[in-house]
Amino acid sequence: MYRSILVPLDGLTFAEHALPAALSLARRTEGSLHVVLVHTAFVYVESGLIYDDRVDRQLREQEQGYLEAVVKRLKAASPVPVTWALRDGLVADGICEQATASSADLIVMTTHGRGPLSRFWLGSVADNLVRRSPVPVLLVRPQEIPPDLTQEPVVRHVFIPLDGSPLAEQVLEPAVALGKLLEADFTLLRIVKPVLFAGHDPTLLGEQALGQPATEQLQAEARAYLERVTERMRAQSLCVQTRVITNLQPAVAILEQSLEPPDGLIALTTHGRGGLTRALLGSVADKVVRGASIPVLVCRPLGP
Repeated sequence: MYRSILVPLDGLTFAEHALPAALSLARRTEGSLHVVLVHTAFVYVESGLIYDDRVDRQLREQEQGYLEAVVKRLKAASPVPVTWALRDGLVADGICEQATASSADLIVMTTHGRGPLSRFWLGSVADNLVRRSPVPVLLVRPQEIPPDLTQEPVVRHVFIPLDGSPLAEQVLEPAVALGKLLEADFTLLRIVKPVLFAGHDPTLLGEQALGQPATEQLQAEARAYLERVTERMRAQSLCVQTRVITNLQPAVAILEQSLEPPDGLIALTTHGRGGLTRALLGSVADKVVRGASIPVLVCRPLGP
C-alpha cells in the first residue's frame, strides 16, 4: 500500500509543502511519486472569466516548466522515481483523473495557502477532493518557510476517532498501513456526548446537569467497543491505546486529544449515513480538517 503517491500542485510554494511527506513515504515503500497540475484555460479579469489563446499558451508553457523544475529538485533529493502531468479542466476532476491514471494509492496535498487563492484551494479543491477521491488523502499544513525536500517529516502517533460504525472503521486499514510505515503507535478515540436532563443548561457539566447513569452506560459501551477493535490491532503487534472522552463537542475533543503526545496524525473517514455516523463523519470531520494543526488522513468510506 502507498507505493504510488500523487501530489497536486498549483504553482505556489504553499502547495509544495506536501512534497517532503510524499517523498518520504515513497522512499519508505520503494514506490513512485507523481506530481500533477491542472491547467485552467480561463483567466480572471475585472469583467469576469475570459479565454485568451495567447495567454493560455504562455501559461501552459510556464506550468510545464514549473513541473519540470519541481521534478528536477525531487530527483536531486532522492532516487525515488518521479513523473509529472499537466491536465486540463476542473481542478478536482483533473486530480481524480490523474490519481486513476497513475494508479495512485494516496494523495498528499496541503489544506490551504495564503493570499487570494487560499480560500479557493481549500473550499473548491481540498473539500471537493476528500469527498470524491478514489484513494485516501493526506492533508498537511503549509509552513512559513520553503519546504525542505531532504527533511523526513516525523509522525510518532496516529489518532483514530471512531463512532462504533462499520463505515468509520474503514479508516483502520489505511491508517494502520500508514502508521506502520511511519513506525508510529496508535490511539483509538471514542467521543461520548453526555446525556442531559431536559430543561437544564447544556453548558453546565456538573452531576446535577447530567444524566449520569445514562452517560456512564455510554462510556462503558464505548470502552468495550474500543477494546474489541484494539484486540484486532494488537494481533498485528501494534502498540495501541484507547481513550473515551465525554464532551458536547466531538470535533473540539478530537483536536484537543491530538495535541498530546506531539508529532501526531489524525485519521478519519469523511462522511457516513444517518444517526451517530452522520454526526461524527460529516460536520465533525469538516471541523477537524479545518482546525487540525497536524496532518489529517481522510478516507471516503464505501457502501451505503
